[in-house]
Amino acid sequence: ASGPAPRRIADFQEVLSEPTVALAKLRDLCFSGIPFDGGLRCLCWKILLNYLPLEKALWSSLLKKQRDLYSQFLKEMIIQPGIAKANLGVSREDVTLEDHPLNPNPDSRWNTYFKDNEVLLQIDKDVRRLYPDMAFFQRPTDYPCLLILDPQNEFETLRKRVEQTTLKSQTVARNRSGVTNVSSPLKTTPNSLSEYEVLPNGCEAHWEVVERILFIYAKLNPGIAYVQGMNEIVGPLYYTFATDPNSEWKEHAEADTFFCFTNLMAEIRDNFIKSLDDSQCGITYKMEKVYSTLKEKDVELYLKLQEQNIKPQFFAFRWLTLLLSQEFLLPDVIRIWDSLFADDKRFDFLLLVCCAMLTLIRDQLLEGDFTLNMRLLQDYPISDVHLILKKAKELQDSK
Repeated sequence: ASGPAPRRIADFQEVLSEPTVALAKLRDLCFSGIPFDGGLRCLCWKILLNYLPLEKALWSSLLKKQRDLYSQFLKEMIIQPGIAKANLGVSREDVTLEDHPLNPNPDSRWNTYFKDNEVLLQIDKDVRRLYPDMAFFQRPTDYPCLLILDPQNEFETLRKRVEQTTLKSQTVARNRSGVTNVSSPLKTTPNSLSEYEVLPNGCEAHWEVVERILFIYAKLNPGIAYVQGMNEIVGPLYYTFATDPNSEWKEHAEADTFFCFTNLMAEIRDNFIKSLDDSQCGITYKMEKVYSTLKEKDVELYLKLQEQNIKPQFFAFRWLTLLLSQEFLLPDVIRIWDSLFADDKRFDFLLLVCCAMLTLIRDQLLEGDFTLNMRLLQDYPISDVHLILKKAKELQDSK
């Protein structure tokens, strides 16, 4: 980052005050890290993730439209099914012969409801564990969703659904290449759900908001639905928007996160789709690319990893799929994402960051045996992301 903070903030404000934001200039500034001040990061991310257009005059109408649309999703996908379920307890005539809980017909509303529950249980398990080293996700949000938490409501919320449903979620064993089973030491998880304090009625924790975002995403994108690891992508986005110093933006963190997450997933979803693993757009191709780039930049290290049969799947799968969100502490992940979102080639820079991470520990890797090296790669030892980004930039410039 060049120059003292006030100068940098002024540079950002200048670009953002134009009637039409100059995207190339904005990308340049964001690439070197976005100041947190004045909600600059939240605003820049929304532009970089194509949620906000470059013409400022369109912002307020677009935001209103998208936030209304999100309320509509909540009504259709959480509130209405919840009302239908609650009513069944009251009146019997709703349970017609055509549609009842044991109806095997795939179009049955009940069938959908139970299928959704399997997805919901998987999401629930994952979001409760988000960044356990930080209290943020367990804390109550200042802006609980009033549509859902109105005390007049008798309908079933997602929280009640999870509590009441005893469906075992073993059907959702979609754990690909151990995205989550290699836990890094930073992330210790509470042993049982009882360690989470239950918030009083009318309150909801930030993780519950993330759960809703993922549930609605899964409902709207049945082709991919929910895959483990998506929680790690939505977490930093939501955290950034929900801590926006500007309260009128912060209030809409849920809807804004949903749309930015959807746009980001549109760019990286191929990494999550197993059937595309070996295609040009799939994750295997990208992992191989990390090694071919390494071969260009540091052939000795490349040969060493080859010789030890350390395949990129063993570590680069998680690095690439989760955009490094599991390798560093949240503030550092957010800093890395400034550069990734600013990359106009969309995540080519991520491959260089992975290469930089390898070359920065080359001496240890060249000396280590297979076991030692696997440990280094699965629990990456350098925590200074500025050093890593600087190295990645050098690799980029030396092309």
